[in-house]
Amino acid sequence: MRELVKNEQIVTIVPQDFKNTNKGTVTSVSQEGFKMKLQYKPEGLMINHICDFYSLTDNGYLYFESYIQALENNVISIANPVKHRFLQRRKFTRIKFIENLVLRSGDISHDIRTLDISAGGMKIQSKDNIDIEKEYDVSVKLSDEQEVNCKYQLIRVEKGDNGIYTISGRFTHLTNIDKMTLVQFCMKKDMESMNKK
Repeated sequence: MRELVKNEQIVTIVPQDFKNTNKGTVTSVSQEGFKMKLQYKPEGLMINHICDFYSLTDNGYLYFESYIQALENNVISIANPVKHRFLQRRKFTRIKFIENLVLRSGDISHDIRTLDISAGGMKIQSKDNIDIEKEYDVSVKLSDEQEVNCKYQLIRVEKGDNGIYTISGRFTHLTNIDKMTLVQFCMKKDMESMNKK
């Protein structure tokens, strides 16, 4: 664990209920795991429940799953993770994501089909020549329980020979919870697809 997490490192902890996402500063590291002092009251964090952990390190964005061994006041003890990953190539993991969605701006709406998604944005296709100057409202349904509502800003538009527009864009006005929801969703799907290989 010592090569992954160091004293004073900031680590974000995401339990199953995203509303209880918290972050803290690592106070000590041992062979068994590490301790950290939480920034907020540890509401919804339970001993022996698996959580996701994220931290920006010198080697890239660190991601792992583990569980809380002990919880006392605002200090928690985390067990060593079985597996971990560094996300080096992109700030956010991008995954294939095929869904039919709608972009809205005032009275204007465009039917789109998503191709891929990350916590930073998504690539889409549309039959419409969508105005690149406008910002659009979009609801992205990740599952029956998870939906992210935010703004979508077009960055690049390319028209294919078939007349279909392929568009890259970024999410804006994302809440921290929505961003963490997307990060966690993409990370889990990416790890699932890697495990299938």
